[in-house]
Amino acid sequence: MSDPVLATRGVSKSFGGLHAVRDVTLDFHTGQVDVVIGPNGAGKTTLINLLSGDLPPSAGRIAFRGRDITTMPPHRISQLGIGRSYQRTNIFPEFTCMRNVWLAAQSRMRSSMRFIRPAHHRKDVAARAERAIDLAGLSHRADTVAATVSHGEQRQLEVAMLLATEPEVLLLDEPLAGMGPEETANIVALINRLKATHCVVLIEHDMDAVFAVADRLTVMVNGTVLETGTPDQIRESQTVREAYLGDEMI
Repeated sequence: MSDPVLATRGVSKSFGGLHAVRDVTLDFHTGQVDVVIGPNGAGKTTLINLLSGDLPPSAGRIAFRGRDITTMPPHRISQLGIGRSYQRTNIFPEFTCMRNVWLAAQSRMRSSMRFIRPAHHRKDVAARAERAIDLAGLSHRADTVAATVSHGEQRQLEVAMLLATEPEVLLLDEPLAGMGPEETANIVALINRLKATHCVVLIEHDMDAVFAVADRLTVMVNGTVLETGTPDQIRESQTVREAYLGDEMI
């Protein structure tokens, strides 16, 4: 396998006496969907926060394309090509879907603060936004106010906003939370489309969706990696059964 796009080596995070993440070493590659699962409090979101720079690690190293990003602030990590979503949908509800995506695309301008320049002069930004909203499957909602679309479409919109920043890595924190079956199927299909050209890392609790989308699963318990493997390997693992999935989930 080629060199990883994103890698951790012995990464840990402590909050006083609480060890939220302990000695995690993982590699993430383009063309692969990595899903991190585990019970509440396992350290999954903390790990994503470490990868995105939202939290600094207490120990260990994080590298992107071989470059040490361990101590970089979140905005620099984002500019390098690592985008993330959050458990709560993070959009501008009063704007149209296209304006949301346009604003995300504008953030990649050399000086994103040039707001007094007419928007129609930025054809490169508009093209980037149109590509992103089309890839996310929301072109038919481009002129719709974001607050009026469904919850599932708002999650798609958030992914479109990420794509408008042209990241190599997508860190998705519970993108399927609160969705119905049809909305879940749409997001699963979107993730499967994106993995060919992106490194995708996601946290998810919907086990049917997890096994439908994952190329590799990492199971975390009490801040540590219990086991990493293919979906079939994780299904068959007695250790994982006992610690997390349970017989009824296999």
